[in-house]
Amino acid sequence: MNRGDLPFITTQRTDIDSLVVRLKNGLSGCKYKAVDYQQLHAITEAKKLESASIQLKIKKTEQTSKTSKDQRLLKQHTKVWWQEHKRLQELRYKTESEIRNFLDEENTENEFHYNLKDFELALSESWNKYLQNVLEPVFQLREDLKCKSEVLCDSSKLSSSKNMQDAHKMLKEVELVKKQLKIIFRRLTNEQMLLENDVVYCGIEEALNHLSEERIDQYHELPLELQTLSCPYPDLKSSILKEFLKFTAEYQKKLEEFEKHLKTIHRNFKLNEEDQWIYQTVVDQYPKDIQGRRALYLDMLQKHLPHRSRHELVTHEEYWNQYCLISDQKRIFLLNWAKDKKDFIQKALTTIAEASTAHEIEIILAQDRKKQMKLCAVLKEKVLQWRAHQEEEAKLDYNIIIRRREKERKEEKLRREKEILQREEEKKKIKEYWAKKEQKWQEIEKRDIQRLEQLRKVLTAQAIKDQKRVKFRQELLEKRWTEKKEMAIKETKEQEEREKRLEALRKQIISDPRLRIELALREAGLHKTLYAREILPKICPYKLPRKDMASTVFQM
Repeated sequence: MNRGDLPFITTQRTDIDSLVVRLKNGLSGCKYKAVDYQQLHAITEAKKLESASIQLKIKKTEQTSKTSKDQRLLKQHTKVWWQEHKRLQELRYKTESEIRNFLDEENTENEFHYNLKDFELALSESWNKYLQNVLEPVFQLREDLKCKSEVLCDSSKLSSSKNMQDAHKMLKEVELVKKQLKIIFRRLTNEQMLLENDVVYCGIEEALNHLSEERIDQYHELPLELQTLSCPYPDLKSSILKEFLKFTAEYQKKLEEFEKHLKTIHRNFKLNEEDQWIYQTVVDQYPKDIQGRRALYLDMLQKHLPHRSRHELVTHEEYWNQYCLISDQKRIFLLNWAKDKKDFIQKALTTIAEASTAHEIEIILAQDRKKQMKLCAVLKEKVLQWRAHQEEEAKLDYNIIIRRREKERKEEKLRREKEILQREEEKKKIKEYWAKKEQKWQEIEKRDIQRLEQLRKVLTAQAIKDQKRVKFRQELLEKRWTEKKEMAIKETKEQEEREKRLEALRKQIISDPRLRIELALREAGLHKTLYAREILPKICPYKLPRKDMASTVFQM
């Protein structure tokens, strides 16, 4: 059955029948109770107070976290400031020492030197005057105020009205000093602005920029070293100049791209010159290796440039990082350009020097060749004369040598005839000597043969005796060996029986509970204690000994 099948109910309820109307009219009901508005109001007020206290705690927490964050940032700022102060102070001392050394140099011809010395004296006098008239009274007032405040805090005899009068006097003095210092600082600020305007008016910055532009333009010009080159080969010099111009044109094109990119980025800067100077100074104060560098310098920039939003500073930071990156690339590019230019010039000078040297060597070689031709002609005539003299001398030497050889041949023939006669006489003497020797050897051989036969007879008789002796010794050794073998077998049997007895005794000893307990006590290091002495005699053995035997092993 669907809801659509139900009959449409047309009953109408009036306000009089509703429970709300009844309660308003004071009629009671079981579904609704009377509302206690005072209690609800009190609960609401309590909830409001609780939420207010929670909100106050949240605000205090936020304020505390903000304060702690500011203090942490201030500590980091202070650390960076001290480092920057130290660096600037060292730079200042270095610059002052350089200026002082420059002024101390004896340069009597330069008038600018005397002007600088006079300016230094004027600055030192004004600085001493400033110390004497401004800073020393301030420090003196500070010390006096410290002493008076300590006296006012410690004194209990004076009346409160007198203390109040002294305090008012001190405040008046401080206010007066503040006004005087404000006037002095305002005057110093005006002087600073005037000096800055003078610097701008003098055009020092423009001169520096102009010098940098001139230095860049010098890269495009042809160097004096290449212009004043003296090369014996004109083609070589023209090729070197063309190569340098081509090399310079490539670098010039790349440099124009850098300049165009820098100008495009500079047009996107939203800060004016003063804000840009502040931005650059603040960012340069924080080293790149410091932790949280970006948060620190953004916080400091918001303090120095309150009229600039964080979004503007972040946007300018992006453009400035791009500008610095392109500037560094440009600086590195210029350094590489200067290095390549120097290397090119050095290489060109070396090449031309080598070409000049080669040309000079060619000239010298041509001159030497002419001298050598003349010298060769003179030497040829001398050689021909010397050769004729040598041929004549050789002929004379040949005739002398032939005569000497004939004389030597005759002398050699006479010497050989004498040697033949001497050899025949020596052969006769040698034959007689060997005949005597042969007779002596035969006699000695007969005597040795007789002695050898006698020795052989003696040795045969001795060999028969030795065979009998050897046989007797072998029988004796065999007998001893058999006896030793029997003794060894007997000893092995006795050893086995002994080991069996020892094994049985070892098992009996190991199974004894007294030994086990003693070993356990020794391992624990308790065998010398009183407990061990008392318990060991009380332990009974595994097998009681015979009555006729008494053991003293475990007696302590």
